[in-house]
Amino acid sequence: MPQLDASAPAQDADQFTLEQLRELLDIALTLATEAGELVAARRNEGVAVADTKSSSVDIVTASDRESEAHIRRRLQELRPGDGFFGEESDATASETGLTWVVDPIDGTVNYLYGYPNYAVSVAVVLGDPGSEPASFTALASAVVNPEGRESFTAMRGQGAWCNGERLHVDAAPPLELALVGTGFSYSAERRVQQAEQWKTLAGRVRDLRRVGAASLDLCNIAINRLDAYYESGLNPWDHAGAALVAREAGAVVVGEAMGREGRRLIIAAKPGLELELADLVTALPGASL
Repeated sequence: MPQLDASAPAQDADQFTLEQLRELLDIALTLATEAGELVAARRNEGVAVADTKSSSVDIVTASDRESEAHIRRRLQELRPGDGFFGEESDATASETGLTWVVDPIDGTVNYLYGYPNYAVSVAVVLGDPGSEPASFTALASAVVNPEGRESFTAMRGQGAWCNGERLHVDAAPPLELALVGTGFSYSAERRVQQAEQWKTLAGRVRDLRRVGAASLDLCNIAINRLDAYYESGLNPWDHAGAALVAREAGAVVVGEAMGREGRRLIIAAKPGLELELADLVTALPGASL
């Protein structure tokens, strides 16, 4: 695939050919699968906390770091010059206009405790790590859950798949019959606030689910295990890959004021649910950061 001219204005995402998108997707899936096999093997060997970040419960394992290092090393072989934006290491500027946005283990607490709900997410976007993430345009992505033996993939404008089978969201139910997913903060104070929001929502929807991995929540909409999802406080690597999967399966993905998703808020839903859910969620005290 020809590299982008870093000295030229950013290439329009629509100029990528199907062949180029497939090549990028093949790389994303290959690396997410390799990293998934690696972290699953390490899980069987036993896992311990290596460090903490924003709070005592915001943990890092050696597997997180090993997974990200593996993906970075392979990308340097396969796509030298592309940027890198991951959770566990410093960003690298792009010389080509493309950046790989990586979550080496999404759902690290689940991973620590042996819950099977964790994933490796690899997305390639048009944009530079130093730019505003809301300006990124996702081109291809793979979200691999090694324990569930599921690989979610997507290409911009071409659709989404799970283990090679095309994904399409079903028609949306009324909000009161919708199964809604969300996630909680690592901040104890923020979790208490989110629990109060949960109490308010509980009487307005069918039920609520908390998987513990944002990427899988978004993919669960694509595969019709959820009708909608909302969360605040996410970083780009938490949703870059899976948001593309949800969109390409036909879901609507938005942020505050129905704009682009971001750290302050992400809402993903089957078409027809997004406005009502957004109105409900944003009316809750402290709904966004």
